[in-house]
Amino acid sequence: MKSEQIRFTKHASEKFQLLKRYGFDVAKSFVTKTITSPSRVDLRDDQCLALRPLNEEYALRVVYKQINDNILVVTFDPVKRARFDV
Repeated sequence: MKSEQIRFTKHASEKFQLLKRYGFDVAKSFVTKTITSPSRVDLRDDQCLALRPLNEEYALRVVYKQINDNILVVTFDPVKRARFDV
């Protein structure tokens, strides 16, 4: 996965500021780490949903697409760990 380029959609890029307003200070490096070293990955059509614990209560869910040698991050959200069993 090292040769792949990770890019963010406009929506995903704007999501960092939005989540910060709600008390979730998510770093770009953590989104990347969630993709490269997830605790769990689910597939939905042409999208991958990677999950990685964020803290005791929440996990980060990253929705991305694999396009050739690139990864396009569509969006990401904090989700309850108990709901997704992470």
